[in-house]
Amino acid sequence: MRIGVPKEIKNHEYRVGLTPPSVAELVAAGHEVVVETKAGGGIDFEDQDYVAAGARIVVTAAEVFAQSDMIVKVKEPQASEIALLEPRHTLFTYLHLAADKPQAEGLMKSGATCIAYETVTSDSRSLPLLKPMSEVAGRMSVQVGAHYLEKEQGGRGVLLGGVPGVAPARVAILGGGVSGVNAAQMAVGMRADVTIYDINNDRLAELDMFFSSQIKTAYASKAAIAAAVKNAHLVIGAVLVPGAAAPKLVTREMVKTMKRGSVMVDIAIDQGGCFETSHATTHEDPVFEVDGVIHYCVANMPGAVARTSAFALNNATLPFALRLANLGAEAAMKADRHLANGLNVYKGNIAFKAVADDLGLPYQAWTA
Repeated sequence: MRIGVPKEIKNHEYRVGLTPPSVAELVAAGHEVVVETKAGGGIDFEDQDYVAAGARIVVTAAEVFAQSDMIVKVKEPQASEIALLEPRHTLFTYLHLAADKPQAEGLMKSGATCIAYETVTSDSRSLPLLKPMSEVAGRMSVQVGAHYLEKEQGGRGVLLGGVPGVAPARVAILGGGVSGVNAAQMAVGMRADVTIYDINNDRLAELDMFFSSQIKTAYASKAAIAAAVKNAHLVIGAVLVPGAAAPKLVTREMVKTMKRGSVMVDIAIDQGGCFETSHATTHEDPVFEVDGVIHYCVANMPGAVARTSAFALNNATLPFALRLANLGAEAAMKADRHLANGLNVYKGNIAFKAVADDLGLPYQAWTA
């Protein structure tokens, strides 16, 4: 198969769909890889590194799309990239369609087969291609939250871990999944006062056992969330409904109760965000204030640590990319139901029900 890797063009996106080691694996399996010049520059890979791995370098994204059957990316395709897609293409990347109707409609119009990293599943019911970026985003959320709590950043002037004689900051983490757990690990390591909120009692019990006395857990009722938001210095939104828009757990009225200079980090912003006051921001302009509360809502948080993120992502996506290349999309999805669960758009239709429901678009199930 001919596999194409365009340079990412979303604002401040430095990751790359395939690293040179991944390219070498695909070439060794008998496939042809075409890479846009400087595609790996954001993580310090030169064109020559890709050539040494067996890839062929081209000058433009248009050449990549024209000379490839499968396109491997990191972020959702931008309008100029959607225009290059054809029915013969398989697109393998993050899509997050539930929060982006124009993109969904553009992909439907293209006729391409679009497989989203974030809805590929596993036997353990996890989301293996979302997990590495959720780990990065969870850990980053505490890092950026601590930064924006600093007075010179407009924050409350609170040190996350406190000091002897002065209480640590209170951190409320909404969601006990991969992002939430990684956020908690970092916050605990910085000696913050951490509480994780979730609606799954079994999960809360697991977290209680895992963290022991290092954190507190609480059932995520509306009243509990309202109290948590009011008292927290840092609120981290880490909820996930696979493929669907994130639920709005924190209302505008709740935000009004927070102390001036408190910080909110919305990890769920790729899926529309879990705070009513959220809107997507960029690494170039990452924060905004609502009622004196700082909101960090960068839609591609892992892009800030692009080299770590690119390698972590490739470790997870490469086996699936090889399967798609070796068998072709149709046969690969027939052979692997977890890969089939990643199918979001197929032959002009939305093939993932949660996306169709959230966007009000027709749903057409794919059948093996």
